[in-house]
Amino acid sequence: MKQWKIAGVLAAAVLVLGGCGAGGNQAMIQDGTYTAQMADYSHGWREYVTITVENGVIVTAEYNAENVTGFIKSWDNAYMYNMKSVTGTYPNEYTRYYAAQLIGQTEAPEIDALTGASSSGANFVRLSQAVVEKAMQGDSSIALVETESH
Repeated sequence: MKQWKIAGVLAAAVLVLGGCGAGGNQAMIQDGTYTAQMADYSHGWREYVTITVENGVIVTAEYNAENVTGFIKSWDNAYMYNMKSVTGTYPNEYTRYYAAQLIGQTEAPEIDALTGASSSGANFVRLSQAVVEKAMQGDSSIALVETESH
């Protein structure tokens, strides 16, 4: 009788420990390309993050915004000059700064905010979390992130 109890405890331990290992593997980001974008346009722009994952690691990341015609915000020189003089930064600078924080990661990291681009930084955090969640699921459909109401 005592042997059955010991065998039962050992079997339960193997199942529990085996389940932990399997759960950890399922939580890894899966290879592929994934995108998250804001559900709505804000001031004429809709922000997005696209990542590529290889061997469970983010190897490329793009953060930007586009208008309804598909024109990319960081290409808008007039916008750049206006924003730089007011905030000290501009889209081509802060989008690269934020995207670089994803490279080499296996999950959504804590993001260091850039002065002058804090609103975009907050959106980037939300987009990064959504795109990494898609990568964990292996779901290449676009994640839509709702705009936070203030």
